Amino acid sequence: MSSTTINLKSPVFAGNPIRTKTPKPSDPFSPTSSFQTLKLLLSGQSQRQTHDDPSLPKFKVLPFRKGRPLAGSSGDLVKKWNLGWLNFGDFKDVLEGSEVVLSEELLVYLGYKNNEDDGGGDVVYWAIDVSEGGSLVEKFGFRRMCFVELRTLMVATDWSDDGAMGQLAIAGHARALLEWHKTSRFCGSCGEMLVYAEAGTRKQCTKDSCKKRIYPRVDPVVIMLVIDKENDRALLSKQSRFVPRMWSCLAGFLEPGESLEEAVRRETWEETGIHVGEVVYHSSQPWPVGPSSMPCQLMIGFLAYATSLEINVDKSELEDAKWHTREEVKKALTFAEYEKAQKTSAYKVDQMCKGVEKGQNLASDFNVESGELAPMFVPGPFAIAHHLISSWAHQV
Repeated sequence: MSSTTINLKSPVFAGNPIRTKTPKPSDPFSPTSSFQTLKLLLSGQSQRQTHDDPSLPKFKVLPFRKGRPLAGSSGDLVKKWNLGWLNFGDFKDVLEGSEVVLSEELLVYLGYKNNEDDGGGDVVYWAIDVSEGGSLVEKFGFRRMCFVELRTLMVATDWSDDGAMGQLAIAGHARALLEWHKTSRFCGSCGEMLVYAEAGTRKQCTKDSCKKRIYPRVDPVVIMLVIDKENDRALLSKQSRFVPRMWSCLAGFLEPGESLEEAVRRETWEETGIHVGEVVYHSSQPWPVGPSSMPCQLMIGFLAYATSLEINVDKSELEDAKWHTREEVKKALTFAEYEKAQKTSAYKVDQMCKGVEKGQNLASDFNVESGELAPMFVPGPFAIAHHLISSWAHQV
């Protein structure tokens, strides 16, 4: 059973290629200008969509249904999957006769990019929730596309493919915004309805005496690898919801009036009874695959050095927690496990896009030779926990 280190340019869901910088409001591809162009296109006053007027950016749309982005499969388990982007005109055609009535209040601005592969012009990207459009599932099915859980795409992604990683980051950002819109419908100050502002990147209260501006929700979470420096060990835990044999880092939400370091120490003590002294920042990762009530968590990773060693597990929080030696942790970083999960998920996406029935167990007959199963493993390279653990296990 081999262990390895996997180095990524950016954490999974970071490195979004269409959010590299904020455009000026006067730019034709800014949220403000793009929204004005969008309204013209929807009203029918302008039928030009970039080709007739090079000053206008092209629009591409990514539909979501129940938090799942539209995706397609290349049929190649190496190239795996692609997001189901549609040109604006094609998207309008697909919606014809469906339950979804297209309006500017449904589309959310994601960003823009100069797309050299598509004529060299600026492309503005939008997301839309089409959960009400049940008939669209069949329409997209004819195109060999389907709505796929973002977690499934995450596991199916080839981490060495920068293009696929960028698309995953875009899908994560889009899901976070759309789920935030679904859960933020009324003003927290006066109770009036909220409406889209700045092309869906913000919301605003409709009450004239209030007009409160609402920004997308981000929930900060500290995640830490607790280290016993003297005995060269790391503290790993598992929860009942984990898959069998998986262990991970401790984690918890930041509380009001608390520093990040204080949150690390408090959560470690509450869950395991371990006291922590020095806390060292490692890295962070957006995590848009949590529940819709928390559409975008921000995982903030630390190495935390223990000042006590006796474990007292809070069973309401954890199933178990144990100290593990460096060699045990290295063996838990089993690339074969991750590769198996990756190939199985890629196969699942491919079968879904081919119209395999949902009730079928796609993984049951798909065996990937990975040798003897490791007695334990840690989360894959898509999770910040993996990189916290790996950085300690392989440090000199």
